Amino acid sequence: MFDRRLFTNFDWTLLAVVLLVTSVGVVNIYSASSSYREIGTPYFLKQIYWIVAGMLLCVTVCSLDYHMLEDFAYWLYGAVLILLILVLVIGKVSMGAKRWIYLGFFTIQPSEPMKIVIIITLSRFFSRYPVFKGLTLRDLLYPLLLLGLPALLIMKQPDLGTAILVTLIGGTIILFVGVRWSALATMFAAAIPSVYVAWRYVLHDYQKDRIYNFLNPDLDPQGSGYHIIQSKIAVGSGATFGKGFMHGTQSQLRFLPEQHTDFAFSVFAEEWGFVGCLVMLVLYLFLILWGLGIAKKCNDRFGSLLAVGVCAMLFWHIVINMGMVIGLFPVVGVPLPFFSYGGTSMVTSMIGVGILLNVSMRRFMF
Repeated sequence: MFDRRLFTNFDWTLLAVVLLVTSVGVVNIYSASSSYREIGTPYFLKQIYWIVAGMLLCVTVCSLDYHMLEDFAYWLYGAVLILLILVLVIGKVSMGAKRWIYLGFFTIQPSEPMKIVIIITLSRFFSRYPVFKGLTLRDLLYPLLLLGLPALLIMKQPDLGTAILVTLIGGTIILFVGVRWSALATMFAAAIPSVYVAWRYVLHDYQKDRIYNFLNPDLDPQGSGYHIIQSKIAVGSGATFGKGFMHGTQSQLRFLPEQHTDFAFSVFAEEWGFVGCLVMLVLYLFLILWGLGIAKKCNDRFGSLLAVGVCAMLFWHIVINMGMVIGLFPVVGVPLPFFSYGGTSMVTSMIGVGILLNVSMRRFMF
Protein backbone atom coordinates (compact mmCIF):
# COMPACT_ATOMS: atom_id res chain seq x y z
CA MET A 1 0.00 0.00 0.00
CA PHE A 2 1.06 3.60 -0.61
CA ASP A 3 2.42 5.25 2.52
CA ARG A 4 0.62 8.60 2.88
CA ARG A 5 3.57 10.00 4.80
CA LEU A 6 5.56 10.02 1.56
CA PHE A 7 3.17 12.51 -0.02
CA THR A 8 2.85 14.48 3.22
CA ASN A 9 6.63 14.84 3.44
CA PHE A 10 7.16 15.62 -0.24
CA ASP A 11 9.57 18.56 -0.56
CA TRP A 12 7.51 21.02 -2.62
CA THR A 13 9.91 23.86 -1.79
CA LEU A 14 12.86 22.11 -3.43
CA LEU A 15 10.84 21.27 -6.53
CA ALA A 16 9.49 24.83 -6.79
CA VAL A 17 13.00 26.35 -6.72
CA VAL A 18 14.24 23.91 -9.37
CA LEU A 19 11.28 24.66 -11.65
CA LEU A 20 11.80 28.40 -11.15
CA VAL A 21 15.45 28.15 -12.24
CA THR A 22 14.56 25.97 -15.24
CA SER A 23 11.85 28.45 -16.29
CA VAL A 24 14.30 31.34 -16.18
CA GLY A 25 16.73 29.18 -18.14
CA VAL A 26 14.18 28.52 -20.91
CA VAL A 27 13.44 32.26 -21.25
CA ASN A 28 17.18 32.95 -21.36
CA ILE A 29 17.73 30.28 -24.05
CA TYR A 30 14.92 31.86 -26.08
CA SER A 31 16.77 35.18 -25.98
CA ALA A 32 20.19 33.63 -26.57
CA SER A 33 19.03 31.70 -29.65
CA SER A 34 16.68 34.34 -31.09
CA SER A 35 19.39 35.52 -33.49
CA TYR A 36 19.99 31.99 -34.80
CA ARG A 37 18.64 30.81 -38.12
CA GLU A 38 17.38 27.53 -36.73
CA ILE A 39 16.31 24.62 -38.87
CA GLY A 40 13.76 22.45 -37.13
CA THR A 41 12.71 22.71 -33.51
CA PRO A 42 13.97 25.86 -31.70
CA TYR A 43 16.41 25.38 -28.85
CA PHE A 44 14.05 26.67 -26.17
CA LEU A 45 11.38 24.16 -27.21
CA LYS A 46 13.94 21.34 -27.17
CA GLN A 47 14.92 22.46 -23.69
CA ILE A 48 11.29 22.24 -22.56
CA TYR A 49 11.13 18.69 -23.93
CA TRP A 50 14.24 17.79 -21.96
CA ILE A 51 12.82 19.38 -18.82
CA VAL A 52 9.67 17.25 -19.17
CA ALA A 53 11.77 14.12 -19.75
CA GLY A 54 13.94 15.03 -16.76
CA MET A 55 10.89 15.59 -14.57
CA LEU A 56 9.51 12.17 -15.50
CA LEU A 57 12.81 10.59 -14.48
CA CYS A 58 12.84 12.72 -11.34
CA VAL A 59 9.39 11.44 -10.35
CA THR A 60 10.44 7.87 -11.14
CA VAL A 61 13.57 8.14 -9.01
CA CYS A 62 11.83 9.69 -6.00
CA SER A 63 8.97 7.16 -6.12
CA LEU A 64 11.32 4.22 -5.50
CA ASP A 65 13.01 3.54 -2.18
CA TYR A 66 16.54 4.95 -2.55
CA HIS A 67 17.97 1.89 -0.76
CA MET A 68 17.49 0.06 -4.04
CA LEU A 69 20.34 2.20 -5.34
CA GLU A 70 22.52 0.87 -2.55
CA ASP A 71 21.83 -2.72 -3.63
CA PHE A 72 22.66 -2.06 -7.29
CA ALA A 73 25.49 0.47 -6.79
CA TYR A 74 28.37 -1.68 -8.02
CA TRP A 75 26.32 -3.09 -10.89
CA LEU A 76 25.56 0.45 -12.07
CA TYR A 77 29.22 1.41 -11.67
CA GLY A 78 30.37 -1.58 -13.72
CA ALA A 79 27.81 -0.95 -16.47
CA VAL A 80 28.74 2.73 -16.93
CA LEU A 81 32.45 1.88 -16.72
CA ILE A 82 31.99 -0.59 -19.59
CA LEU A 83 30.20 2.13 -21.59
CA LEU A 84 33.12 4.50 -20.99
CA ILE A 85 35.50 1.85 -22.35
CA LEU A 86 33.24 1.26 -25.38
CA VAL A 87 33.22 5.00 -26.09
CA LEU A 88 36.99 4.90 -26.60
CA VAL A 89 36.65 1.87 -28.91
CA ILE A 90 33.53 2.52 -30.99
CA GLY A 91 32.44 5.96 -29.84
CA LYS A 92 31.17 8.70 -32.13
CA VAL A 93 33.80 11.34 -32.94
CA SER A 94 32.58 14.93 -32.69
CA MET A 95 34.79 18.03 -32.72
CA GLY A 96 37.90 15.91 -32.20
CA ALA A 97 36.59 14.02 -29.16
CA LYS A 98 34.94 10.64 -28.53
CA ARG A 99 32.22 11.24 -25.96
CA TRP A 100 29.11 9.61 -27.40
CA ILE A 101 28.11 6.02 -28.11
CA TYR A 102 25.22 4.80 -30.26
CA LEU A 103 22.99 2.22 -28.56
CA GLY A 104 20.54 1.24 -31.28
CA PHE A 105 17.73 3.76 -30.85
CA PHE A 106 19.60 6.59 -29.16
CA THR A 107 23.04 7.97 -28.33
CA ILE A 108 24.38 8.43 -24.81
CA GLN A 109 27.25 10.30 -23.23
CA PRO A 110 28.33 7.88 -20.44
CA SER A 111 30.43 10.50 -18.64
CA GLU A 112 27.24 12.33 -17.58
CA PRO A 113 25.51 9.40 -15.77
CA MET A 114 28.87 8.58 -14.19
CA LYS A 115 28.45 11.75 -12.08
CA ILE A 116 25.37 10.19 -10.47
CA VAL A 117 26.81 6.68 -10.39
CA ILE A 118 30.00 7.75 -8.59
CA ILE A 119 27.81 9.40 -5.93
CA ILE A 120 25.81 6.20 -5.45
CA THR A 121 28.92 3.97 -5.46
CA LEU A 122 30.95 5.99 -2.94
CA SER A 123 27.86 6.47 -0.75
CA ARG A 124 27.33 2.72 -0.71
CA PHE A 125 30.99 2.07 0.12
CA PHE A 126 31.25 4.58 2.97
CA SER A 127 27.82 3.70 4.41
CA ARG A 128 29.23 0.25 5.22
CA TYR A 129 32.80 1.29 5.98
CA PRO A 130 33.42 2.30 9.61
CA VAL A 131 35.39 5.54 10.02
CA PHE A 132 36.49 6.51 13.52
CA LYS A 133 39.32 9.04 13.44
CA GLY A 134 39.39 9.87 9.76
CA LEU A 135 40.45 7.91 6.67
CA THR A 136 44.08 6.91 6.35
CA LEU A 137 45.97 6.47 3.09
CA ARG A 138 45.31 2.75 3.31
CA ASP A 139 41.59 3.37 3.76
CA LEU A 140 41.59 5.64 0.70
CA LEU A 141 43.10 3.13 -1.74
CA TYR A 142 39.82 1.47 -2.76
CA PRO A 143 37.62 4.60 -2.98
CA LEU A 144 40.35 6.44 -4.92
CA LEU A 145 40.52 3.48 -7.30
CA LEU A 146 36.73 3.65 -7.78
CA LEU A 147 37.08 7.37 -8.49
CA GLY A 148 40.25 7.26 -10.56
CA LEU A 149 39.20 4.67 -13.16
CA PRO A 150 36.25 6.62 -14.63
CA ALA A 151 38.12 9.92 -14.32
CA LEU A 152 41.01 8.58 -16.41
CA LEU A 153 38.68 7.07 -19.01
CA ILE A 154 36.77 10.36 -19.33
CA MET A 155 40.02 12.32 -19.62
CA LYS A 156 41.09 9.96 -22.40
CA GLN A 157 38.08 10.96 -24.57
CA PRO A 158 39.28 13.79 -24.02
CA ASP A 159 36.84 15.58 -21.70
CA LEU A 160 38.88 17.37 -19.06
CA GLY A 161 35.93 19.35 -17.67
CA THR A 162 33.80 16.29 -16.87
CA ALA A 163 36.82 14.38 -15.53
CA ILE A 164 37.51 17.25 -13.13
CA LEU A 165 33.86 17.33 -12.08
CA VAL A 166 33.71 13.59 -11.36
CA THR A 167 36.90 13.94 -9.31
CA LEU A 168 35.57 16.94 -7.38
CA ILE A 169 32.25 15.21 -6.64
CA GLY A 170 33.96 12.08 -5.37
CA GLY A 171 36.56 14.11 -3.47
CA THR A 172 33.83 16.11 -1.72
CA ILE A 173 32.15 12.91 -0.50
CA ILE A 174 35.49 11.59 0.76
CA LEU A 175 36.21 14.85 2.63
CA PHE A 176 32.70 14.78 4.12
CA VAL A 177 33.37 11.30 5.50
CA GLY A 178 36.61 12.57 7.02
CA VAL A 179 40.30 12.27 6.11
CA ARG A 180 43.25 12.46 8.48
CA TRP A 181 45.49 15.48 8.11
CA SER A 182 48.53 13.25 7.57
CA ALA A 183 46.79 11.58 4.62
CA LEU A 184 45.81 14.96 3.13
CA ALA A 185 49.38 16.26 3.46
CA THR A 186 50.78 13.14 1.78
CA MET A 187 48.31 13.38 -1.11
CA PHE A 188 49.06 17.08 -1.55
CA ALA A 189 52.80 16.35 -1.71
CA ALA A 190 52.18 13.59 -4.26
CA ALA A 191 49.98 15.90 -6.35
CA ILE A 192 52.82 18.36 -7.03
CA PRO A 193 54.83 16.06 -9.34
CA SER A 194 51.54 14.70 -10.74
CA VAL A 195 50.69 18.17 -12.04
CA TYR A 196 53.98 18.26 -13.95
CA VAL A 197 53.40 14.79 -15.41
CA ALA A 198 49.84 15.74 -16.45
CA TRP A 199 51.05 18.96 -18.08
CA ARG A 200 53.88 17.21 -19.90
CA TYR A 201 52.25 13.99 -21.03
CA VAL A 202 48.45 14.07 -20.49
CA LEU A 203 47.03 17.47 -21.47
CA HIS A 204 46.47 18.19 -25.16
CA ASP A 205 47.76 21.38 -26.78
CA TYR A 206 44.30 22.99 -26.94
CA GLN A 207 43.83 22.32 -23.20
CA LYS A 208 47.16 23.99 -22.46
CA ASP A 209 46.09 26.93 -24.64
CA ARG A 210 42.97 27.34 -22.50
CA ILE A 211 45.13 27.65 -19.39
CA TYR A 212 47.51 30.08 -21.09
CA ASN A 213 44.60 32.23 -22.22
CA PHE A 214 42.99 32.03 -18.81
CA LEU A 215 46.14 33.61 -17.40
CA ASN A 216 46.36 36.11 -20.29
CA PRO A 217 43.42 36.17 -22.77
CA ASP A 218 45.18 38.79 -24.89
CA LEU A 219 47.72 36.19 -26.06
CA ASP A 220 45.25 35.05 -28.73
CA PRO A 221 42.24 37.40 -28.70
CA GLN A 222 40.86 36.11 -32.02
CA GLY A 223 41.49 32.45 -31.23
CA SER A 224 41.57 30.51 -27.97
CA GLY A 225 41.21 33.68 -25.87
CA TYR A 226 38.10 34.86 -27.74
CA HIS A 227 35.58 33.06 -25.50
CA ILE A 228 36.83 34.58 -22.25
CA ILE A 229 37.17 38.09 -23.68
CA GLN A 230 33.67 38.19 -25.19
CA SER A 231 32.10 36.65 -22.09
CA LYS A 232 33.71 39.22 -19.78
CA ILE A 233 32.55 42.02 -22.09
CA ALA A 234 28.99 40.66 -21.97
CA VAL A 235 28.96 40.30 -18.17
CA GLY A 236 30.55 43.69 -17.58
CA SER A 237 28.31 45.56 -20.02
CA GLY A 238 25.24 44.42 -18.07
CA ALA A 239 26.20 46.87 -15.30
CA THR A 240 23.67 47.12 -12.44
CA PHE A 241 20.28 46.49 -14.03
CA GLY A 242 21.25 45.09 -17.45
CA LYS A 243 20.30 46.09 -20.97
CA GLY A 244 16.90 44.43 -20.92
CA PHE A 245 15.44 41.22 -22.27
CA MET A 246 16.72 40.47 -25.80
CA HIS A 247 18.66 43.74 -25.88
CA GLY A 248 22.12 42.37 -25.15
CA THR A 249 24.46 43.37 -27.95
CA GLN A 250 27.00 40.61 -27.37
CA SER A 251 24.37 37.89 -27.74
CA GLN A 252 22.02 39.43 -30.31
CA LEU A 253 24.90 40.40 -32.60
CA ARG A 254 26.45 36.93 -32.14
CA PHE A 255 29.77 38.06 -30.67
CA LEU A 256 29.38 35.65 -27.76
CA PRO A 257 30.16 32.00 -28.67
CA GLU A 258 28.21 29.02 -27.26
CA GLN A 259 25.75 31.54 -25.83
CA HIS A 260 22.88 29.09 -25.30
CA THR A 261 25.06 26.38 -23.70
CA ASP A 262 28.26 27.00 -21.74
CA PHE A 263 27.94 30.80 -21.82
CA ALA A 264 24.20 31.08 -21.18
CA PHE A 265 24.87 32.90 -17.92
CA SER A 266 26.85 35.57 -19.81
CA VAL A 267 23.71 36.31 -21.85
CA PHE A 268 21.66 36.54 -18.66
CA ALA A 269 24.22 38.84 -17.00
CA GLU A 270 24.23 41.22 -19.96
CA GLU A 271 20.43 41.44 -20.09
CA TRP A 272 19.64 41.54 -16.36
CA GLY A 273 22.82 42.97 -14.85
CA PHE A 274 24.19 42.57 -11.34
CA VAL A 275 20.72 42.53 -9.76
CA GLY A 276 19.56 39.64 -11.93
CA CYS A 277 22.79 37.71 -11.30
CA LEU A 278 22.40 38.25 -7.56
CA VAL A 279 18.88 36.79 -7.68
CA MET A 280 20.16 33.71 -9.51
CA LEU A 281 23.01 33.31 -7.05
CA VAL A 282 20.56 33.45 -4.14
CA LEU A 283 18.36 30.79 -5.79
CA TYR A 284 21.34 28.50 -6.32
CA LEU A 285 22.62 29.13 -2.80
CA PHE A 286 19.18 28.29 -1.41
CA LEU A 287 19.12 25.10 -3.48
CA ILE A 288 22.50 23.92 -2.17
CA LEU A 289 21.77 24.82 1.46
CA TRP A 290 18.36 23.15 1.26
CA GLY A 291 19.99 19.99 -0.07
CA LEU A 292 22.56 20.02 2.74
CA GLY A 293 19.67 20.45 5.18
CA ILE A 294 18.14 17.26 3.76
CA ALA A 295 21.45 15.47 4.34
CA LYS A 296 21.61 16.74 7.93
CA LYS A 297 18.05 15.66 8.76
CA CYS A 298 18.46 12.19 7.27
CA ASN A 299 18.96 9.50 9.92
CA ASP A 300 20.35 7.03 7.40
CA ARG A 301 24.07 7.25 6.54
CA PHE A 302 23.59 6.13 2.93
CA GLY A 303 20.85 8.70 2.35
CA SER A 304 22.90 11.46 3.95
CA LEU A 305 25.89 10.68 1.73
CA LEU A 306 23.66 10.62 -1.35
CA ALA A 307 22.30 14.08 -0.54
CA VAL A 308 25.79 15.47 0.06
CA GLY A 309 26.97 13.97 -3.23
CA VAL A 310 24.13 15.53 -5.24
CA CYS A 311 24.75 18.91 -3.57
CA ALA A 312 28.44 18.58 -4.46
CA MET A 313 27.55 17.83 -8.09
CA LEU A 314 25.33 20.90 -8.38
CA PHE A 315 27.73 23.11 -6.41
CA TRP A 316 30.79 22.38 -8.54
CA HIS A 317 28.84 22.82 -11.78
CA ILE A 318 27.64 26.22 -10.58
CA VAL A 319 31.04 27.38 -9.31
CA ILE A 320 33.01 26.26 -12.37
CA ASN A 321 30.52 27.59 -14.94
CA MET A 322 30.07 30.98 -13.28
CA GLY A 323 33.79 31.23 -12.60
CA MET A 324 34.48 30.39 -16.24
CA VAL A 325 32.21 33.08 -17.71
CA ILE A 326 33.80 35.83 -15.62
CA GLY A 327 37.37 34.67 -16.19
CA LEU A 328 38.11 33.13 -12.79
CA PHE A 329 38.56 29.65 -14.28
CA PRO A 330 39.77 28.37 -17.67
CA VAL A 331 37.13 27.66 -20.31
CA VAL A 332 35.89 24.08 -19.97
CA GLY A 333 32.68 22.51 -21.22
CA VAL A 334 30.71 22.68 -17.97
CA PRO A 335 27.03 23.72 -18.23
CA LEU A 336 25.08 25.61 -15.58
CA PRO A 337 22.56 23.21 -13.95
CA PHE A 338 18.90 23.67 -14.99
CA PHE A 339 19.92 26.79 -16.95
CA SER A 340 22.20 25.98 -19.89
CA TYR A 341 20.83 24.23 -22.95
CA GLY A 342 21.60 20.52 -23.01
CA GLY A 343 19.56 17.35 -22.73
CA THR A 344 22.05 15.07 -20.99
CA SER A 345 22.95 17.73 -18.44
CA MET A 346 19.28 18.48 -17.70
CA VAL A 347 18.39 14.82 -17.27
CA THR A 348 21.41 14.20 -14.99
CA SER A 349 20.56 17.22 -12.83
CA MET A 350 16.90 16.19 -12.60
CA ILE A 351 17.89 12.68 -11.51
CA GLY A 352 19.97 14.33 -8.79
CA VAL A 353 16.92 16.33 -7.69
CA GLY A 354 14.91 13.09 -7.67
CA ILE A 355 17.46 11.58 -5.29
CA LEU A 356 17.22 14.61 -2.98
CA LEU A 357 13.41 14.41 -3.00
CA ASN A 358 13.62 10.67 -2.33
CA VAL A 359 15.87 11.10 0.70
CA SER A 360 13.74 13.98 2.00
CA MET A 361 10.49 12.02 1.68
CA ARG A 362 11.82 8.97 3.51
CA ARG A 363 13.85 10.64 6.23
CA PHE A 364 11.23 9.73 8.84
CA MET A 365 11.35 6.01 7.97
CA PHE A 366 14.89 5.26 9.13
